[in-house]
Amino acid sequence: MQKWDIVYKRFLQALTIANLYEKEGLYDMKGKILNKKMIFFFGALGGLLYGYDMGVISGALLFIKNDIPLTSFTEGLVVSSMLFGAIFGSGFSGPLSDKFGRRRLVFMISIIFIIGSLVLAFAPNMEALVVGRLIIGLAVGGSTAIVPVYLSEMAPTESRGSLSSLNQLMITIGILSSYLVNYAFAEIEGWRWMVGLAVVPSLILMIGVLFMPESPRWLLEHRSESAARRVMKLTRKSGEIDKEIDEMHEINRISEGTWKVLASSWLRPTLIIGCTFALLQQIIGINAIIYYAPTIFSQAGLGDVTAILGTVGIGSVNVLMTIVAIMIIDKIDRKKLLITGNIGMVASLVIMAVLIWTLGLDSNLGAWIIVACLSLFIIFFAFTWGPVLWVMLPELFPMRARGAATGIAALALSIGSLLVAQFFPMLAEALGVGQVFLIFAVIGVVALIFVIKFLPETRGRSLEEIEADLRKRTAS
Repeated sequence: MQKWDIVYKRFLQALTIANLYEKEGLYDMKGKILNKKMIFFFGALGGLLYGYDMGVISGALLFIKNDIPLTSFTEGLVVSSMLFGAIFGSGFSGPLSDKFGRRRLVFMISIIFIIGSLVLAFAPNMEALVVGRLIIGLAVGGSTAIVPVYLSEMAPTESRGSLSSLNQLMITIGILSSYLVNYAFAEIEGWRWMVGLAVVPSLILMIGVLFMPESPRWLLEHRSESAARRVMKLTRKSGEIDKEIDEMHEINRISEGTWKVLASSWLRPTLIIGCTFALLQQIIGINAIIYYAPTIFSQAGLGDVTAILGTVGIGSVNVLMTIVAIMIIDKIDRKKLLITGNIGMVASLVIMAVLIWTLGLDSNLGAWIIVACLSLFIIFFAFTWGPVLWVMLPELFPMRARGAATGIAALALSIGSLLVAQFFPMLAEALGVGQVFLIFAVIGVVALIFVIKFLPETRGRSLEEIEADLRKRTAS
């Protein structure tokens, strides 16, 4: 017992030291404590863990079944149990971050990632796999709710799109990393190594978050203006700080408490739009590719190792196109990017379905047609719907309830991801891969109509300007 008391005291001392950085302004010492690049790197690192745990199960499933028998239902359950956990993680983390701060929640998320990864690595049966994925899901849900908010609030207006897109870039790097790890351990069928290596980036995040600054908007509301200004000096030019501080004070003056804002009639339409946006991003088909690509390739005739190698190619395309998105997202309207992505994704899915019906899946040609069409889908998703969602969600919601509202939208996202993860293998078995991806194409058309008709444009406006406009439009 005495040993754990010592560990607990050391933990509290670490948090106290990190909090002293906020109070004493040590963030001004850029070269000695933290610089802008490190702030956004550690701020987005939760996205890497989310991507890794999304992607790693796809390759691990090929070999888990050799040690632990799985049916199509229990296979879907192992994958989707992470999303059950994510529903609770996203639902609770948003309000908690509004109360205790973004940074403290990220620290707790890193610990949960570590625990879940270890449970998975040593799982003796299907039930333990589900429990481990549930624990991982709590952290995944938390990261989807908190990381976009933190990056959006830390970033200056003119580069908010590109910096907020770092979350999606980290997700894609995490997915690619998981595919590379899967490929590295495929020969020895080392699925326990695949799922367990998530501990490494989790530890890096846990240590790094102690030296991250808190969001200036949270500091202004819960600490002081001077604390907010000290953090803003790291990411903004001096002439921009006064204007942004004045806007934050004005919003604070007219804004209610978190729960009153969430329950207000003026926020409700935007909350519905945000939740629908998040849901559509998941059920448009991306997670069927992330979770089940190796299984699809293997069933189409490729060997297990070759199937995993095919996902490495898809993961690489995902990362490269997300980098393209970071370069253009502050130069092109968000809605134009989304519409372009919709058209490309729907076209790739329809082409794939037609070719599968025409040529079948009984040859290597059919398998490589799927690889090519899914790669085309990834290209259009990766520079549009992938990053734009994470940029726009925090932009849509007001400061007093940004964490909570983004958490609710992330909950809708987790539900969409859960539906795809649980039902895709059963639908593919019942209807065939081509027909299922044709369903995703129809959903893509629905998403296109949604973007054109309901989604507001947010590029080039401060978060406070967007909130003020939202209040005016919904009050009229």
